[in-house]
Amino acid sequence: MTDTLLTDALKADIQQAYRAWLEAKGFRPRRGQREMIAAVARTLTGPPPRLLVVEAGTGTGKTAGYCLPAIPLAQALGKRVIISTATVALQEQVVLRDLPDLLAHSGLRFSFALAKGRGRYVCLKRLDDRLRGGQQQGIPLFDVGPAEGRATWQTMLEDFVARRWDGELDTWTEGVDDTVWRAVTTDHRGCANNRCSFFRQCPFFKARAGLDGVDVIVANHDLVLADLALGGGAVLPEPEECIYVFDEAHHLPEKTQQHFSTSARLLAAGNWLDGLGAVLGSMAQRFGRPDALVDLATQVTGHAAAGQAALRLLHAVAGVLPFQPRDETLETYRFPLGRVPDDLAGLAREAAVPVRALHDVLERAHGMLQDVLAGEIQWQGGFEAEDWLPVIGQQLARAAATLALLEEYGSADSEGPMHARWVNRYENDLELVSAPIEPGRLLAEHLWSRCYAALCTSATLTALGRFTRFFERVGLEDPPALGIPSPFDYPAIATFAVPRMQSDPRDFAAHSREVAELLPLLIGGERSALVLFTSWRQLREVLRQLPDALVARMHVQGDGAKQALLAAHRAAIDAGEQSYLVGLASFAEGVDLPDDYCRHVVIAKLPFAVPDDPIDQAMAEWAEAQGRKPFFDIAVPDAAVRLVQACGRLIRHEGDYGRITLLDRRIVSQRYGRALLDSLPPFRRDLDWTPAQDSRGASAPDLSARA
Repeated sequence: MTDTLLTDALKADIQQAYRAWLEAKGFRPRRGQREMIAAVARTLTGPPPRLLVVEAGTGTGKTAGYCLPAIPLAQALGKRVIISTATVALQEQVVLRDLPDLLAHSGLRFSFALAKGRGRYVCLKRLDDRLRGGQQQGIPLFDVGPAEGRATWQTMLEDFVARRWDGELDTWTEGVDDTVWRAVTTDHRGCANNRCSFFRQCPFFKARAGLDGVDVIVANHDLVLADLALGGGAVLPEPEECIYVFDEAHHLPEKTQQHFSTSARLLAAGNWLDGLGAVLGSMAQRFGRPDALVDLATQVTGHAAAGQAALRLLHAVAGVLPFQPRDETLETYRFPLGRVPDDLAGLAREAAVPVRALHDVLERAHGMLQDVLAGEIQWQGGFEAEDWLPVIGQQLARAAATLALLEEYGSADSEGPMHARWVNRYENDLELVSAPIEPGRLLAEHLWSRCYAALCTSATLTALGRFTRFFERVGLEDPPALGIPSPFDYPAIATFAVPRMQSDPRDFAAHSREVAELLPLLIGGERSALVLFTSWRQLREVLRQLPDALVARMHVQGDGAKQALLAAHRAAIDAGEQSYLVGLASFAEGVDLPDDYCRHVVIAKLPFAVPDDPIDQAMAEWAEAQGRKPFFDIAVPDAAVRLVQACGRLIRHEGDYGRITLLDRRIVSQRYGRALLDSLPPFRRDLDWTPAQDSRGASAPDLSARA
């Protein structure tokens, strides 16, 4: 069917939608956008595997480029379009601006909805539990959150009842501590679904109902990966029925690593096991001691004692590893090539046996509670099953996470995807961690082999002019790929400058001192600027040395929520004041600062990965074992992508202008520097700039004609 689907009539519909949208917006056709529309249409109507990669520079109009062909073709195929983003900012842009704009101006008729995971919605049952507190005597509310959360929870309930709040974390304007929020949300194990007394008012299920039958679902990478890990079709439609569009696709490998990583603190896990018997015992008592539940509670006692002993022994043996300090509170030991010594792997397997037994007991107890709620089991006090379900669900989730870590460490010598494995030593505990370093194998298994079609797109997918690194990381074997340059006239609107400097960026003290000396000259006379660092340590050291008057005009990451800092910066600029944003990698992308909100981007150092990161160390080690050169095959390409992303904060539309300054001479002095320079957009270059050339601080001479 697919090879004949792209009929002349359907082509005409797509072309007409594009023309109507352009005319309504007053835009001229863009060659790159037309190329993207055609490539997406060909892919979706071609033979499997229907996979396409498109790097589209800033200003291409990616959303229109994939929506205009994907939506009508999905409707003709009877499929659903899943648009997945990495950041909330892009998700909101697609839902609140781009899709309504296309619906209003293209002539296409389609429905769309926003999908979020359960963790983004308040659980009214848990909120009620927290506020009732002492009224639920005998029911242990684990992880209840700090005491100061009670005032926030009360306000949440009042605002929800008064319909001033819809129950979504992202619409709660007051800000909330993560621990306070986690105490009033849940996962699928703690949810009674339609048997919950709050089901009809539940924000999550109301939102989920809104997904039924819509043509386009806007989600994020975390939700897509969570759905795939549950087998697909748990929240989103089955992968076979989906056309996925991964916008900001360069985040997909990292998100996959995070999602499929496992960790456990050994002594904390032992203490948790110690209290598990009391939980099951209390539960049995509350329900009149039914034989089946008493039997489970008895089993827990024996399994928990065995598990505690095994975890203590594992802690003792791991505690003698040759740890290396990473900061004031953390030491780390990474296993070379991810290989866990036989004695530790054996102890992990031994500890997994009682934890697996406990997991099975908790799963049976959880199932019994569901049966009580369904009326299939009659227990004394059965009305309390709804209160106990999230308690046991929380214990089951922890058992599953602990078991996954122990089994992963126990099978570390078997064939399979490569993992980075390491142990973190804190003041009072050891944490075992495992993270996949081949996320592409997981994506190939769970996503590419199942989906109807998929598009990966971003402004930064190539590294040093090639897609090779991206293909490797996401597990795609040389799919069709298209590179669309930005339509901006970069040489006329932006300058990339590298000042003459004396210090080597690898000399922390000297480089930090010189950065602190240069910053007042670079931005002191600017209306606005974005200053980016690669480490908290250097950010704090440079701030310590800056004049107080300059620091007073800065909005620094860590001093408040990211969105609050951005809002304060924009408000200051709107009021005619000077304002400078200062941050790390999270400010280097997904931040939209057009026009006067950012006229100067200052990058303190080339964005190479932190040298003591265990995953990056493991990836380098793995590459070296394959006969590759980790620095040139991994570190330089990854730094090139991050550098392009950071520079991309400056020019946001064709009429924008400004300056980028890199305070790192390695881009000029080292042999890899030419490759990094050539990966950037074609900015006008000033690679030997002297601060004395402009005492006001940077961009006025080059850009006065644009002002």
